[in-house]
Amino acid sequence: MNHCFTAIVPYRATPAIRARSAAQRATIVAAAIAVLTDHGYAGCSVAAVAARAGVATGTVYKHFISKAALVAEVFEQVVSREVGAVAAAAAVPGPLADRVVAVLETFARRALKVPKLAYALLAEPVDPHIEAQRLAFRRTFQGLIAGPIADGVAAGVLPPQNPHLTAAALVGAAGELLVGPLSVDDPPVDTVPALIEFTLRALGGHDAAHA
Repeated sequence: MNHCFTAIVPYRATPAIRARSAAQRATIVAAAIAVLTDHGYAGCSVAAVAARAGVATGTVYKHFISKAALVAEVFEQVVSREVGAVAAAAAVPGPLADRVVAVLETFARRALKVPKLAYALLAEPVDPHIEAQRLAFRRTFQGLIAGPIADGVAAGVLPPQNPHLTAAALVGAAGELLVGPLSVDDPPVDTVPALIEFTLRALGGHDAAHA
């Protein structure tokens, strides 16, 4: 008996289809960033993102299995952007204490420009694996601050201290200081100057002039 077998060829998307899919995914992520910026995590529903992107809700789920998965992608992109900005500030030549201040000041000023997005990154209740991304961001931020502190201690221009503990304390203080201003429409004008003053004192100076 002769048997005929039909080979099953696995489906492979063409380069054009893959490009369209990637472009659609990028559009959805950009829309999610916009919604998160305007409404925070609580207001960043899949339906709202789909409407902003101009696609059906089901289309969003073709790319992301859940809101949490979508926001995780958003957090990764936004955090990478913020890390890049503060890393550039940390790399600017100058007194080591000023480099630490530049990191915190850069982050604070950028956060105050997009308060709902920054609040979502810093403090808004989120899903557990997004919280893990938030903690990873804080550790990266701490590392950017600990480096100049360690250099300052080694050079004798900053008092002896544990750079990583000081960096962790400064990151925690910056986040706590910003939570209130980020949650109101008209943040106090002394928010950033107060953060700068606190940072300089924490590094070992009595005030900005002394540091």
